[in-house]
Amino acid sequence: MYGKRRIAAFCLCFVMFLCMDKTVYADISISAPSAILIEASTGQVIYEQNASERRSPASITKIMTLLLAFEQIEAGKISLEDEVVTSEYASSMGGSQVFLAAGEVQTLDTMLKCIAVASGNDASVAVAEHIAGSEEAFVGLMNEKAAELGMEDTHFEDCCGLTNSDNHYSSAKDVALMSRELITKYPQVYDYTKIWMEDITHVTSQGSSIFTLTSTNKLLKQYQWATGLKTGSTAKAKYCLSATASKDGIDLIAVVMAAPDYKVRFQDAQTLLNYGYSVCDLYIDENQDALEPLLVEGGVKEQVDVKYAGEFRYLDIQGNALSGVEKVIELPQEAKAPLEEGSEAGRARYLLNGEELGSIPILYAESIEKAGYFDYLKKIFVFFLL
Repeated sequence: MYGKRRIAAFCLCFVMFLCMDKTVYADISISAPSAILIEASTGQVIYEQNASERRSPASITKIMTLLLAFEQIEAGKISLEDEVVTSEYASSMGGSQVFLAAGEVQTLDTMLKCIAVASGNDASVAVAEHIAGSEEAFVGLMNEKAAELGMEDTHFEDCCGLTNSDNHYSSAKDVALMSRELITKYPQVYDYTKIWMEDITHVTSQGSSIFTLTSTNKLLKQYQWATGLKTGSTAKAKYCLSATASKDGIDLIAVVMAAPDYKVRFQDAQTLLNYGYSVCDLYIDENQDALEPLLVEGGVKEQVDVKYAGEFRYLDIQGNALSGVEKVIELPQEAKAPLEEGSEAGRARYLLNGEELGSIPILYAESIEKAGYFDYLKKIFVFFLL
């Protein structure tokens, strides 16, 4: 009897151990030695394997080139209608190219298509020169942006990934970081990365000719939820891919590096994406509900409006019923002047089964100065007048 109890107790403990932490990564079978899967809006890691290993990124380098281009567009420093001139140097790029001739002029919009769809090294260098004056100066901007994003295992030597230098490297984690920055801040990039095939026109001194851009991202035909993003391959890097997909309001990024062949990188990405969509559930509170004003003590105004800092998102990969999420508003009964617009008044906390999932600030919607002597006289005057 005692032996049976020991066996039963052991089995119970074993089951409890298995259920204790459901965030332990599943036994996913992929061939690439380095990979990561994240959810884009929260940045939460769903799966990773040697994600911080430094590896040659090949043409997924161009994700940073695209990111900087869209930043420059947003800042008003360049526009999609800009005429980009192909230099002799840009035209000389080997590897993947769209065969731009020296002196050829294309709009920035067309150049971005050449980069995002056909992975044109020549177009990448032409855009880099258009933005920064030289590829070298542009690479400096790339490394500055990488540092800003916390890409600790990345250093760029060129803008397209063609280099064979050991000093040009990144990691699956860092590629996911820059991919996330690109698609969340500039979703218009999908207007380019979703293109399967499109013609451009070369106009040179020899005349004009049609050139067909064909996407290097075969997931666009193989995976119904694919939205992008960038492929890459060299003898050194092997086969790389940053794959983005969108399904049921959930955007995932799967990064695969050093896959043994071009088919495997797409298979691995699909495996990761399918796993992500099988376990992910995203809770979103847009926080559109109105909040009651707070009373103000000692201010020139007696009330102050408050507002949410933004929406709240929580990604669950443990199978919880997110319908049970409870929002708790924490605000004081009154605020003491002076108050500064945008400073924190309180928080909205989100709980599930008694545990906090996260919180967001509730902010003062306006500044209110501390009342002085004449402000109090004015209040008394208004009181008696009314």
